[in-house]
Amino acid sequence: MSGLEAEAQLRTRIAMWGRSLFARGFTVGSSGNISVKLEDGFLVTPTNSCFGFLDAARISKLDQDWRHVGGDAPTKELPLHRAFYEARPATGAVVHLHSTYATALSCLADVDPEDAITPITPYVVMRVGRVPVLPYTAPGSADVAPLVAARAGAHAAVLLANHGPVVAGTSLDSAVFAAEELEETAKLLVITRGLAVRSLDQGQIDQLNARFALK
Repeated sequence: MSGLEAEAQLRTRIAMWGRSLFARGFTVGSSGNISVKLEDGFLVTPTNSCFGFLDAARISKLDQDWRHVGGDAPTKELPLHRAFYEARPATGAVVHLHSTYATALSCLADVDPEDAITPITPYVVMRVGRVPVLPYTAPGSADVAPLVAARAGAHAAVLLANHGPVVAGTSLDSAVFAAEELEETAKLLVITRGLAVRSLDQGQIDQLNARFALK
């Protein structure tokens, strides 16, 4: 497959996943953004675009130095995306959502800032891992970059305080699946708050990490 064919296919899949995430309420309005790595740069959802109505041909293209070279103007969250690619060399895609329950956890003052997503299911360990909460920065601010750089090497996902989740994956599909898993686990954690929840123990977590190590 040529580079142009691969790019066209990824444009189509970004639009497909955007519609799916929007239809299922994982993001609303013009919130959220997706980026995917290409051989010669990156594809990024445009600024102020709605996931439910993405036009594959108008998705932003940036070169390897993150300069805008095609499509509509890119999301203002480029510093956030770029920091993940630079901190995690295996990253093939980054998904940032404003999904309800993960965003709710990002707003709670008593959430563990080192691991906001308690390991209550094996799949959140396998697909997401530990999820720290990064201090609040204004949307689109370059101030988020050093915060991501300090944590993304060891964490495939973070919660932006009072903002929402960001997940990196080796491919677009894996990043979306992990973002979905994070949101569903966040939902379980919110609806079971105050109940006697049984979490996985460290031995069980170590066993999962040994077999399903995140890249």
